[in-house]
Amino acid sequence: MIFYQLFILGSLLVFLGIVLKNLGDLPPLPAGPGDGAFAPKVSLLVPARNEELNIEACVTSLLGQRYPDFEVIVLDDHSSDGTLDALRRIAAPPLGARLRILEGRELPAGWHGKAWACQQLGEAAAGELLLFTDADTRHRPDALTRAVEAMQGNGAGMLSLTPAQQMQSFWEKLIVPLVYHILFSYLPLSMVWKSRSPAFCYAIGQFILFRRETYEKIGGHRSVSNNIVEDVWLCKAVKRSGGKVAAFDGTDAVSCRMYRGFGEVWQGFSKNLFAGLGNNVVGLFALMALVALLYLAPYGYLVTSALHGDRSLALFWLPTAQITVALLIRLLIAAKFRQPLWPVALHLFSQAMLLLIAANSFRLSVFGKGPQWKGRNYPLSGHGS
Repeated sequence: MIFYQLFILGSLLVFLGIVLKNLGDLPPLPAGPGDGAFAPKVSLLVPARNEELNIEACVTSLLGQRYPDFEVIVLDDHSSDGTLDALRRIAAPPLGARLRILEGRELPAGWHGKAWACQQLGEAAAGELLLFTDADTRHRPDALTRAVEAMQGNGAGMLSLTPAQQMQSFWEKLIVPLVYHILFSYLPLSMVWKSRSPAFCYAIGQFILFRRETYEKIGGHRSVSNNIVEDVWLCKAVKRSGGKVAAFDGTDAVSCRMYRGFGEVWQGFSKNLFAGLGNNVVGLFALMALVALLYLAPYGYLVTSALHGDRSLALFWLPTAQITVALLIRLLIAAKFRQPLWPVALHLFSQAMLLLIAANSFRLSVFGKGPQWKGRNYPLSGHGS
């Protein structure tokens, strides 16, 4: 028993080491504009489907960028709410002079909705640089300038930012931080840009900036036409093509409210979790086992210790140390990315919810019609109906 507990504690300490190194390896965006010598035209591209609550704030923030040469193109992907009407209001002069609105074509077989929308946007864009950003993001006026400067200095063909995640409801604050917890605990970020292997990939689809030649070299979003979690697979495609990818901390430049309330959190994570692991059954169940052993089982040992009055090393002190390290990991990540700190104390419950979401993601994908999002199902066959 004691060797098992030491192994779990050692594993958590390894993940703590990865987190500490990752937080140091993720560079901040440049603080201000460079010398202005590199200011190519940038196309800011937004796929929008049923984004009535978000689209005005997003597009207004993009139109307000302090950058010399850019266009904003928004594609309405067959929205059934007031998204298109809101876009037409924004497009009225003088605010909308840089804004173009596209109405999406029908979804072809073999494509998921967002990838198809982004492919159409990429084909319509005139910029030397292409920024794909989600309709639920907000951009500070200097965000584009700083991102372009970061790409110039880094020489990357694809650059992704880590936005600040805006969370309002209890369930958002409990579950949404797990995105960064998973990414920063298990993936050595330095390997993303040091290794040519596509196994080490990091990208967040809320903000991805491409050089046009890199985007065209991989075939655009056609290369990820049937991937639900298209951002990571875009990164893989760039690395396979010999391109360079980079990631920066964008929490002081871009923010995003990923989901609103429990229903969207449940649906959104159920859509992405299994797909994010490449629909790999072994990978999914390995993650579930890891979560159970590292983050749930220590509490079980503490309960057993309390019931039996046993304060031994194996039943009390080592599980207490494991919980302390796990909470420290969550605290470091929350502080780094401007997340509320009180949900750290509920880490046990957030991990329990992750297990339930993982099981639901597997159930929907393998035994059902696939996860549903914004009126479309996403089956394993690859066609979002």
